[in-house]
Amino acid sequence: MATIPISKPTTIAQYIGGFPNDIQEILEKIRMTIHEAAPDAKEKISYSMPAFEQNGILVYSAAFKNHIGLYALPSGHEAFKEALSKYKSGKGSVQFPLNQPIPLDLITKIVKFRVNENLEKVKNK
Repeated sequence: MATIPISKPTTIAQYIGGFPNDIQEILEKIRMTIHEAAPDAKEKISYSMPAFEQNGILVYSAAFKNHIGLYALPSGHEAFKEALSKYKSGKGSVQFPLNQPIPLDLITKIVKFRVNENLEKVKNK
């Protein structure tokens, strides 16, 4: 379970502000990376986690004691299965350990993939 403040945050800024400074820095880097990859994405809190949406959810993220979780839904993880294979992961989640550099380039690729995937879904409706 994510280590979040006692009062539930309603914005990503509040979510990030509830962590120690070193974790805040990492979360802000991830936030900016996502916005650079998806400039039109909107921020929200969903399932008590930061979520970014554009034509549907792109990714969720969350901070934990020893890792940052990224949730790009099963399709995002399947598309980058090889690149994500060195991290602990599940069907739609991956854990980036806090004692290693966060792979911002990989996050960028995953987010751009999800933007295109969501756009295709809209076009095909």
